[in-house]
Amino acid sequence: MPVRYSHRQIGYPTLVSIAMSVIALFIATALRDPAGAAPQWIRVLIGSVIAVLVLALLMFSTLTVEIDHEFLKAIFGPVRLVRKKINLGDIESCAAVRNPWYYGWGLRYTPHGWMYNVSGFHAVEVRMKNGSKVRIGTDVPEELQRRISETIG
Repeated sequence: MPVRYSHRQIGYPTLVSIAMSVIALFIATALRDPAGAAPQWIRVLIGSVIAVLVLALLMFSTLTVEIDHEFLKAIFGPVRLVRKKINLGDIESCAAVRNPWYYGWGLRYTPHGWMYNVSGFHAVEVRMKNGSKVRIGTDVPEELQRRISETIG
C-alpha cells in the first residue's frame, strides 16, 4: 500500500527524561555501592528498572503518523509495537486541538478518548462515525488535519 502521508515526530522530552532517569540510576548506584557490596536482589531490581526504562525509550521515543489508501495509523517508536490503526471509512471528521498540559505524553485515556502523543500539546482529534474519538499528537496539526480531511473526502 503506498503511503499518502507520513510524518515522524521525535519526543525530545520523553528521550531526555528517560535518559536522565537511567543516568541518575547509574550514578546513584555507583555512589551508594562503589564496592559492589549491595545485595544481589537490589542489583537485579536496579537492572530491571533500567531495562524497563530503556525499553520505554525504544517504544515511545517517536510517533509516526501515516495515511495510506485504507488506514490512518499512529505508530510509537522504531520498534512499532504500540500503534493505532483507524479505517478511513470510519472517520466522520477531524479538528486540530490543543491538549491541556495535564494530559501528559504517551498513550493515555482522556475525556476525549484515547490520546497518542510523544511531545507538545498539539493534536488532531479524529471523530468516528460511531461517536468515539481519538487524539493523535503532532507538531504539525494543521497539516495533519488537512491531509486527513482530504483523504476522507
